[in-house]
Amino acid sequence: MKRNLHAGKTLNGGLSLNILTEDELNEIHLGTLELLEKTGVYVEEETALDRFESSGARVDRDSKIVKIPPYLVEEAIRSAPAKVILAGRDPKHDLVLESNRVHFTNFSEGVKINDAHSGESRTPVKQDLIDTARVIDYLDEVDFCEKALGAHDVNQDVVPLHNAQAYLTHTTKHCAFGPGNGKLLNKILEMAAAIVGGVKKLKERPIVSFTTCPVSPLKLITDCCEIIMASAKNNVVCNILSMAMSGGTAPVTLAGTLVTHNAEILSGITLSQLTRKGAPVIYGSSTTAMDLKIAAATVGTPECALISGAVARLARYYALPSYVAGG
Repeated sequence: MKRNLHAGKTLNGGLSLNILTEDELNEIHLGTLELLEKTGVYVEEETALDRFESSGARVDRDSKIVKIPPYLVEEAIRSAPAKVILAGRDPKHDLVLESNRVHFTNFSEGVKINDAHSGESRTPVKQDLIDTARVIDYLDEVDFCEKALGAHDVNQDVVPLHNAQAYLTHTTKHCAFGPGNGKLLNKILEMAAAIVGGVKKLKERPIVSFTTCPVSPLKLITDCCEIIMASAKNNVVCNILSMAMSGGTAPVTLAGTLVTHNAEILSGITLSQLTRKGAPVIYGSSTTAMDLKIAAATVGTPECALISGAVARLARYYALPSYVAGG
């Protein structure tokens, strides 16, 4: 089992970039609780609405706005585990996600690939997924495997199943996917169970985890709700990942963006914990700033670095494992 080095922790050695003070973290947390209680989030899926309502949230069935009381959010934060294990098909690739340990993965969903033989930039096909899975499996620097591409030469209604089959059978590392919806998530779990030798063994060592994104600002759409709830029911890790854009789908200020981002993640975590207390989650971020000249998301910029450092610090504030995208 692999425990990588620490970062951002008060140790005798190592690099730390602490964007926010404890007082600032408290202010963002309190602002988030106020936003969730007074403004609320849009929740599209009926079962999710039922869960929130039966647990004490105020639910408007016409507008689908859910206003979540602070105690529900803070209970969810407390019950979500501070440590999760990402199991590999080969146990030597098992990862421990816990306080400040830093691991690396490839990023997901490249829309084009440079053909290794012709040099052409083209739309990826399923064979490209197989090839990239093998490359990721070989690279020691990549700790677990995200779906780098999506197959465009298969039925797009079930493309998550093709993506999962390509990766689960061509890497021995842990695999993370966006499963599309709850039904396809359960199908991917059936595939993973067949690979490891049955449902019982998969429960002991889940070789797959799932990612879902709220729609900014402040929306948990049906597919997102299904993935959060299905992950919780099956006790597999769900990375709830906001993709808010400062100046676009979130306020232009760093603090305002963080409150919006935080509200989206914490509302998803609350739904997860209302479904199954103690369900493993990851506090995820691909939040960045919008280039106001060309209305495009920016990465590799100072603004993105500040946001990324701040959301990682927020996750540590909540004692939750985090995933931060962008470079």
